[in-house]
This record gives sequence, C-alpha cells and structure tokens, in this order.
Amino acid sequence: MLFSKSGFAMIVGGSSGIGLATAQQLINNHVRVVIIGKNAEKVNDAIALLNSPKAEGLVADLCKKADRGRVEKYINNHEDAVSYLVNSAGYFNPKPFVEHSEEDYEHYMTLNKSIFFITQAAVSRMKQARRGAIVNIGSMWAHQAIKATPSSAYSMAKAGLHSLTQHLAIELAEHNIRVNAVAPAVVKTPIYNHFIKPEQLSTTLASFDNFHPLGRIGTPEDIANSVMYLLSQQSNWVTGTILNIDGGVMAGRN
Repeated sequence: MLFSKSGFAMIVGGSSGIGLATAQQLINNHVRVVIIGKNAEKVNDAIALLNSPKAEGLVADLCKKADRGRVEKYINNHEDAVSYLVNSAGYFNPKPFVEHSEEDYEHYMTLNKSIFFITQAAVSRMKQARRGAIVNIGSMWAHQAIKATPSSAYSMAKAGLHSLTQHLAIELAEHNIRVNAVAPAVVKTPIYNHFIKPEQLSTTLASFDNFHPLGRIGTPEDIANSVMYLLSQQSNWVTGTILNIDGGVMAGRN
C-alpha cells in the first residue's frame, strides 16, 4: 500500500495547475482530498473535474488573515488528521528589483506566512497521529537567477520555503513526519496569467522550450508525478530533499 487510507490530503492551491494535477492523482489512489483555492468558481470547477466523492473544496484567500484562520480551524476541528499536505499556492509576477512595490513584496510574504501557519496546524494533527508527509512546491528561481524573468521577491519567498522544508524535516523526523519540496523550472500553469495575456500564453511559454536541456517546458503532471513519489511510502526514507524537476536546467545549459 503506497498511501494510507486513514486521514486525508490537503492541497493548498489545489484548484489549478500542479495542485489540481496532484489532487487528481491522489484521488486515483483512493485518498480523500481537500483542495483550497481563493476563487469560488475555480474551486467548484476543479471539484466538478475531479468528479469524486473523495474530493472537497474550501474557498480561502491566503492573503486574508480571516480566510487563513478558517483553514486552520478546518484542520483543527476535522475528525481526521491531515495525512498529506501539499503547499502548492503560488504567485509569480516578475519585474525588475527597483520596480517592486511594497504591495508586491507583501503579497509574496503574506502567502508564505499563510503556508507557515497552515502547515503548523497540520503538523499539530500529524504529531498526534504519529504520521504525515508534506511536500512544498518551491522553484528553480530560488536556486538560480534568470535575466529574462527578474524575480527577486518571488525567489526570496521560494528560497524561504526551501529552507523551511529542511528545518521541518529535521525537527519532525522523530514524529514520523517527512517534509520535502520540489523545485520546478518553467511549467505550463495559470501562474503566468498575471503578466502574460491568455492568447499569448502558449507561444510565450513555448519560447522557453530550448531553455530546458530536455527540450520542452514541463506540465503539471510532470511535477505531480514527483510530488506523489515524495508523499508515498516509496519515499519513506526521504526527508529534507529539494528535488529539482526542471528538464535538466540545474544540470547545465544547452
């Protein structure tokens, strides 16, 4: 058995992209899933797409303290503990360092703050159950700067998430809780909609194909496959890892 039948999985940022692809694979493996998204319509569409009694949606804007509190309350009051937590919520809007506003900075850091405290609530329940697996969705940009996409605030936030991963892995190992992260390169997800027009999205992202030694950008399923490995019992001796899922970008350049 690769996944526990007790407890449930929570996907923070599960209404689209990597989070939704992971939710689908968890359901395929008979795991109950709660997806969290800030847009009610998108959450409802995701639940309809998942089309399973094992799928539940929770609408919450993680930049609002009250909404974050509702997620924490849900975790604290649920009859079952969170067995699997995937922190997939993201925001990406590259711009030069000197053009970042305080609002930009706060957006990234408030999102990290919500992930921190939602994870704290989940870990409290995991410790009671003496089991758990957490995967954080980090980023290649936390490892390496890319001139075409200046991302100082985003990279600072993701580097913090990588560091949190390693610190929690050490602290929680004695409680049988594993904490890992993945660091994707360019993946075709809605995260780029903040600064690329929808009609230009496919063409713009395709221009990054050759940036990756394997010759293409990633898909949400590419990343979800690795997230599933890190959640499952197949990786029960893996914790504190930042796994590069990047088409070879960190290995070198074409």
